[in-house]
Amino acid sequence: MNILAQPGDVPGARFRPTKPLSPAIQTARQRIEESYTEALSLLQLASLSNLSLHRFATAFREQVGMPPHRYQCHLRLEHARSLLNQGVSPADAAIEVGFFDQSHLSRHFKRRYGVTPGRAKRAGSLP
Repeated sequence: MNILAQPGDVPGARFRPTKPLSPAIQTARQRIEESYTEALSLLQLASLSNLSLHRFATAFREQVGMPPHRYQCHLRLEHARSLLNQGVSPADAAIEVGFFDQSHLSRHFKRRYGVTPGRAKRAGSLP
């Protein structure tokens, strides 16, 4: 039995891009993917993309399907899920992927998958 909700069942969990990726947004997305564990500000990403803060946030959301911070959280959750599948504790996984602590991971994980990481790990039903 799989106790986790599927990504499409949870609001905001599936990519819904409305435009193709521009080079500026590709650059920012690549930076987020390379540094998902770090604190990245919108200003840093906008500067990297040579766009104004507002234009960057709008373009990223239109082209990637979610705001930059949500995309970063998405990456963190995917990596945390992988670590949990490898037997890493939720507390250690949280710190390793860039969440502040286990409760921060649990809050986002439950919102995305419908169950806490500890419960999912105990049930052995991580997708």
